[in-house]
Amino acid sequence: MDFKPDELRWQAVANEIRRRIADGVYRPGMPVPGEPRLAVELGVSKGTARRALNALLADGTLYSVLGKGTFVSRPSEVGDTEN
Repeated sequence: MDFKPDELRWQAVANEIRRRIADGVYRPGMPVPGEPRLAVELGVSKGTARRALNALLADGTLYSVLGKGTFVSRPSEVGDTEN
């Protein structure tokens, strides 16, 4: 993965995951790779992958299920903070 000089690595990783969702690589309800696999795939540290995943969890792009993994939110769930 190539990084822009003015972009933080965790932001670049989060943007790459968003791109993969937009391109249909990861679909709603589908699990996304965990920190270790993302780190290897994208050439970043596990901490960087973790920070990117946490940002996507915080903004509703992803959700996690304890003991199951991290999944892509359905489009109606993204940004829905009222429920």
